[in-house]
Amino acid sequence: MRIHREGAAFIALVFAFNLLALYFLQVDYGIIRISLTVVALMLLTIVLYFFRIPRRELVTYDNGILAPCDGKVVVLEEVYPEEYFVDKRIQVSIFMSVLDVHINRNPINGMVVYSKYYKGKHLVAWHRKSSTANERHSVVYRHKNGKEILTKQIAGAVARRIVNYLKIGKQAKQGREMGFIKFGSRIDMLLPMDAKIKVKLDDVVRAGITIVAEWE
Repeated sequence: MRIHREGAAFIALVFAFNLLALYFLQVDYGIIRISLTVVALMLLTIVLYFFRIPRRELVTYDNGILAPCDGKVVVLEEVYPEEYFVDKRIQVSIFMSVLDVHINRNPINGMVVYSKYYKGKHLVAWHRKSSTANERHSVVYRHKNGKEILTKQIAGAVARRIVNYLKIGKQAKQGREMGFIKFGSRIDMLLPMDAKIKVKLDDVVRAGITIVAEWE
């Protein structure tokens, strides 16, 4: 297991806190010394766990749309998008708890034709309005078959930082890192109406492994 580079600043802060705790370990302040030690160890464990990169064999399936993140399917419905698309789409939303791996991966091979960041609120990630009201970053991929899908990284009540590595005009490779959302979040996917959905509500999915849908 490795630690993601996005965790470097947080880990540095925790180590600084640990040094402070070690300083107090040399002073006989009883409960303060013990409390600082416990809190420091807990913080370090939480940060290392959150930014972990577990070893896993990623799937390559050009005829399929893979999960862009780890988590649970919380929305599966037909919608009329308020961004980019004008036609009806299938929305698949995946909620990531703070315990899930938070690396976001490209769901398909394709050209990045749209990328836009929006400032916004920080409603809980499962709130229906979080898709359009929260801080978010949208990306549209165009597959070689001409079909397009949109992924939307959405910050939750705790998350305050969305990172996206994609640039318009670049070719994205399925399974490679798309970005990262720090501390709890959700990803919406808008798929063509003829996509064959392979998941159902409450399914637990894994980024770069679970097949969410197949091209018609």
